[in-house]
Amino acid sequence: MNRDVAVTGIGLVTPAGVGADATWDGLCSGRSFAATDPALAGLPVDFSCAAGDFDACAHLPRRTVRRTDPFIHLALTAAQQAAADARLTPGAAGPDRIGVVLGVGSNSLVGYPSVSRHLETGEHHLISPLALARSVPSMAAGEVAAHLDCRGPTFTVASACASGGHALGVARDLIRSGTCDLVLAGGSESGRAPLSAISFTRMGALSRRRHDPAGASRPFDRDRDGFVLGEGAAVMVLERPGHARARGATVHAVIAGYGASADAHHPTNPHPDGRGLRHAIGAALTDARLGTADIDHISAHGTSTPVGDVIEARTLRQSFAAGPPPVTALKSSLGHALGAAAAIQVACAVLTLRHQAVPPTVNVDHQDEAVDLDIVTKVPRQRQIRTVMTTSCGFGGANAVFVLRTP
Repeated sequence: MNRDVAVTGIGLVTPAGVGADATWDGLCSGRSFAATDPALAGLPVDFSCAAGDFDACAHLPRRTVRRTDPFIHLALTAAQQAAADARLTPGAAGPDRIGVVLGVGSNSLVGYPSVSRHLETGEHHLISPLALARSVPSMAAGEVAAHLDCRGPTFTVASACASGGHALGVARDLIRSGTCDLVLAGGSESGRAPLSAISFTRMGALSRRRHDPAGASRPFDRDRDGFVLGEGAAVMVLERPGHARARGATVHAVIAGYGASADAHHPTNPHPDGRGLRHAIGAALTDARLGTADIDHISAHGTSTPVGDVIEARTLRQSFAAGPPPVTALKSSLGHALGAAAAIQVACAVLTLRHQAVPPTVNVDHQDEAVDLDIVTKVPRQRQIRTVMTTSCGFGGANAVFVLRTP
């Protein structure tokens, strides 16, 4: 039995732009999209990687935009792109056979400050009846399903920064099991709410490089001091290769392997020896029926935190006995989109296979001596790429690893 699952559609909204081409061009430009963020004015960390060119009203009905929060705007726009790219017409499959599985790390916190103010003043009648529906994570998948008439299994996966990866893994299993013919899967999140920013700041997780926002996200660099908040969405259409061929769809890439694990160690810190990530890497390779020598490139989690980057780098060295292939970290350019980050990585891995190039890691001016990896920096590196591995980790010790290959 062919266990592969095909990617036939891609939709992306990131700080680099709207659409796969804009995102790829932005990544290859070798620049960071971090900048001072008016939404965070007055906070100790007042910059982020915002999807600045994204105007929700240019892509969605105004009524939908008014009653939903930014993470839903991003999800809907990316899903529309993915469906169009996959030529997902009404006859592509029965609506009951099309699922939606999205990863969202947490409730949207955009509207909560106003709710709190109305509660404190006793003005309960001013709280919107849509306050809950517009903010809960499951509404990302629900809105996409309603918008595109997908009536199969529809739900949201929440596992912090691994959410988008686990959503893709679950979607892959729905295809493999025969439960669905097609699944729109990925992740969406906007982490630019002041409450999110101050919470991560108090945790000591964010870079405080206010004097140089564009230089703040610097995975694997010796001077890194934390990650940069971002936002975005990536949605892909998944289906069996045979089903794709039968309806004349283009197969962009194949999900050959997936591994998931838990560190079972700490609420926020990765296990010191990377045992959970190492297990997920092994599981993904076993699932793909490949060895470490078969992997041509790694898209790393690489958040730019002092401890996390070293643990990830050491784990990759331990997992790849002959040395890992060239590595890049997209968060150096796009920031950390939290629950959407893993899905954005997978979507960009598909683009790497398409363009046969590895986008650079930004801001690696002095590679940390503890990071013994071949980090691609400054400019894209052209090379023959048949397989890409992506690694993603999240609070609670969640790990998700994918192996993608050319069709």
